Amino acid sequence: MKLSRPARRAFLVVHVAASAGWLGLTLGLLALGVTAATTGSAVTVEASVRAMKLFADWLLLPVAFLTFLSGLVLSLGTPWGLARHRWVHTKFWLTLATITATVFALRPGVNSAVAAVTAGGPLPDAGDVLFGPIVSLSAYVFMTVISVLKPSGLTRRGRRLRASTRKDVTVLI
Repeated sequence: MKLSRPARRAFLVVHVAASAGWLGLTLGLLALGVTAATTGSAVTVEASVRAMKLFADWLLLPVAFLTFLSGLVLSLGTPWGLARHRWVHTKFWLTLATITATVFALRPGVNSAVAAVTAGGPLPDAGDVLFGPIVSLSAYVFMTVISVLKPSGLTRRGRRLRASTRKDVTVLI
């Protein structure tokens, strides 16, 4: 399946915008987490973790899935392929891992922090509000770097496809 040029460009714009949004949301979560972990004001802590919950519950997963789906369409509809180049393959699996971590680690950590603060207690552990955004941010920056630099290296499938293409060209000559 090959995307037409206008479709490829449209999906690329959606993918870059969604990816930038995902990165920005994570930076916002980190800023709110740092605020909650370092401030002495109970009101500020509560406001920070409630804002984190809003980001995590309503914004993070839709933006993450939009990023994932647009990237999947781009990889399948362009010559880069999903499993031809290591950098595309790495981004695919890392995106799946970060979405899974968002669902099963980041959101529950934020929700437990909100529950603790709402009950009138202190923030249970700074790690609950800092660990998820730090790990996510690191993963997104890494994926951005490999998207821009496109380090060389074909997967085993990519090498096999390239070799079969070269054989076909040799036969035609």
